[in-house]
Amino acid sequence: MKILLITIIKLYWAAFPEGKRRKCIFRISCSQYVYQATKNEGLYKGLVALRCRYLNCRTGFHIFENPIDGTKIMILPNGQTFTEDEIAERFVDKTKTLLPALN
Repeated sequence: MKILLITIIKLYWAAFPEGKRRKCIFRISCSQYVYQATKNEGLYKGLVALRCRYLNCRTGFHIFENPIDGTKIMILPNGQTFTEDEIAERFVDKTKTLLPALN
């Protein structure tokens, strides 16, 4: 069954070239993440990864910049947080301030 999920992902990649796919909010695209999880850890982990990404790679996330040290975090609708190295590069500069700037 693991082969079936991997084949579906490869067909998706063939049918929709990277330039025509929806842009992912994560640095590693959702399809690549699910592919890697399935290939390395099996069907169950791949399905868990697919469900997680499907539910969270949507609108409703917020990206904040800590004004003290400049680090950025992304908070998903389910409350899960990700650091700057996991956020898609195109979102890193489009940030909201977590706390008001101290003057």
